[in-house]
Amino acid sequence: MTQDLHTASWLDEMPQRLADIERAHLLRRRRVVQPEGGARLRVDGQSMLAFCNNDYLGRAGHPALAQAAREATHTFGVGSGGSPLVSGHSAANDALEHELAAFVQLPRALYFYAGYATNSGIIPALVGDGDAIFSDALNHACLIDGARLSRATIHRYPHADLAALEAQLAASPAHRKLVISDAVFSMDGDLIDIPALLALCERYDALLLLDDAHGFGVLGPQGRGSLAQAGLTGANASRRVLYMATLGKAAGVAGAFVAGDAAIIEWLLQKTRTYIFATAAPPLLASALRTSLALIAAADDLREGLRQRIAQLRNGLAELPPQLGWRLLPSHTAVQALVIGSNEAALAVMESLRQRGLWVPAIRPPTVPPGTARLRIALSAAHTESDVQELLLALAAHAADCIGARPEQATGTSAPSAAIA
Repeated sequence: MTQDLHTASWLDEMPQRLADIERAHLLRRRRVVQPEGGARLRVDGQSMLAFCNNDYLGRAGHPALAQAAREATHTFGVGSGGSPLVSGHSAANDALEHELAAFVQLPRALYFYAGYATNSGIIPALVGDGDAIFSDALNHACLIDGARLSRATIHRYPHADLAALEAQLAASPAHRKLVISDAVFSMDGDLIDIPALLALCERYDALLLLDDAHGFGVLGPQGRGSLAQAGLTGANASRRVLYMATLGKAAGVAGAFVAGDAAIIEWLLQKTRTYIFATAAPPLLASALRTSLALIAAADDLREGLRQRIAQLRNGLAELPPQLGWRLLPSHTAVQALVIGSNEAALAVMESLRQRGLWVPAIRPPTVPPGTARLRIALSAAHTESDVQELLLALAAHAADCIGARPEQATGTSAPSAAIA
């Protein structure tokens, strides 16, 4: 039977549903960007100082990466032409996997075309119906979606609450247990206690999947990541840890990898649907990434500069008036979260900064919990001291406008004021 042309369709609801999102100050829109050098981007035609980029070492535009990609096109062409298990696993991709494993000092690595595909695919390959997953409440969406796709029983524990996690592990009768957690949390910037997580996994016969998207290249000796910073690689590596990291942030290119025990990596190669049934990443990207690993290892000066910018920002934000009710979350990483409160207030601060030539994104639910809309300030080694000072002055100017006009509406919430800490 065909649909009556005069009968209302659920498709007709789309405009109203979009309007509802906009009224809640949750409508998102893409912006057209073009690099201008350093930490500057041309955004929708406007030159802006950007604090929104996850290129933590400022290497995405490095000429050596571009040169490696150009040279690879002469050997491999542009596309990979097939899935990894058919014809897409090029010599460049194979070499990259060996070099990634050596870089993070783990037995074996598997290279994926995207970070989201990595986590959403490997979790269902590891556990399924009748098994148990234990997930930090603030995990990234790709970990959450991977857990849902697995059909395992999901236990969600409060953020970084290892006592609650232990109680859940102890009570679970599941034969296979998988703990999943960000290493550096993408919207808060805090670093999880990796040794303590691993100790729980050892005690309760669980496997730990650690997502180090925001630590790889930045933390640990020579930028080898959060796991290396915790001293759990090389001779101290545990077969209970699967280490995942993305390659489009500090590495400056694209893709992701997972590394760990050789038998587990082989299992993932055999069973991960997002690996088996997807076209492999182009070899030109793998070639650029091989060059990127060498640049990361030699970038101690950039990591030190980044640490200085982090300290400068945090010290400067501590000077903002406490009556604003803004709250800087604890973080010593490149991700600095300044919680504003309501969606409307966070958007207002973002717009104020945009008018001053700065791009700092307002992050709203469902990415963060309701009532905690924030500025996610992403720092990079490309930022100079004067760049950070410009941001601090712009925030101070907006704060003065808020307090001078209607201080009771500065945060868009009736919650008590909380000092910057």
